[in-house]
Amino acid sequence: MAVLANKNAIIYGGGGSLGAAIGAGFAAEGARVRLAGRTPGPLDAAARAIAAAGGAADTAVLDAMDEEAVDAHLAQVVARHGSVDISLNLIKRGDVQGIPLVDMTTADLLRATTVGLQSNFITARAAARQMSAQGRGVVLHLNSASGAGAHPGMGSTGPADAATESFMRYLAAEVGPSGVRVVGMWTAGVAETLTDAMITDVAGEGGAGASEVLQMIAGMSVLRRAPRLADVVGAAVFLASDLASGITGTMVNVTAGLVLR
Repeated sequence: MAVLANKNAIIYGGGGSLGAAIGAGFAAEGARVRLAGRTPGPLDAAARAIAAAGGAADTAVLDAMDEEAVDAHLAQVVARHGSVDISLNLIKRGDVQGIPLVDMTTADLLRATTVGLQSNFITARAAARQMSAQGRGVVLHLNSASGAGAHPGMGSTGPADAATESFMRYLAAEVGPSGVRVVGMWTAGVAETLTDAMITDVAGEGGAGASEVLQMIAGMSVLRRAPRLADVVGAAVFLASDLASGITGTMVNVTAGLVLR
C-alpha cells in the first residue's frame, strides 16, 4: 500500500524545483497534494506533471507571508477533504552569501531570517492548530545545515537556518503531546536544482558556476557527490509517513556527508 495513501499535503513554494519534486513524490505514494505559491505558471506545470503520472494535485496562488491567506487556504483544504496531514514550507528567503559579514548591510543579513522565520511560523502554526485538533499530522521543514556550525562566506544563511530550526524544535515539544510531529531535513547543493542563475541570485556575479560548485561539494562530501533530488524526495516521503512515527524534534541529514552531525 502507498505509504501516504489518503493523506493531504500542502507544499508552500510548490512550484520550485524541490517543491515540485517532493509534491510528485508525495502524490506517487498516494497523497493529495496542494501546491501553493505566488507564481501560477510553475505551480500549474508541477500540478500537470503530477496529474500526468496519475496523482492528485491542485494549486493555490498565495503568499506564505500572508497570515489570512494561509489560514483561509488551509481551512478550504480541511472543508473539502477533512484534514491536513503534511505541511512543508520551501519558499525562497532571499539569502545573501559570498559577502563577509562585516561588509553586509543590515537588510541583507536580516532578510532571510525574517522571511524564513515568519513564513515558517505562519504556515506551521496554521498546520499545527489543525493537526492538534485532528490528533495527528507532520510539519516538515528544510535548511542547509549552516545554522548548526560556522561556515565562512555563508552570509545570512546560517542565522536564518538556525532561527527556523530553533522555532521548529520548540514547536515539536509543544504539539507532540497532541500527536503532531515536527521534523526537518538538512540538504545543500542538490545536484538537479543547482543552476548558474540560482548561484548568481544568492552570491552575486563573478563567482563559481554550478558545475564548479558541484565539483567542490563532491570533493568535500563523504559520499563524493552532491545530494540528489531523489535523496531529498525519499527522505521527505519517509518522514511524512507513519514509517517515521517515532521521529520528531530533530533534523535528518540528507547532505551526502557534506555535513557530519
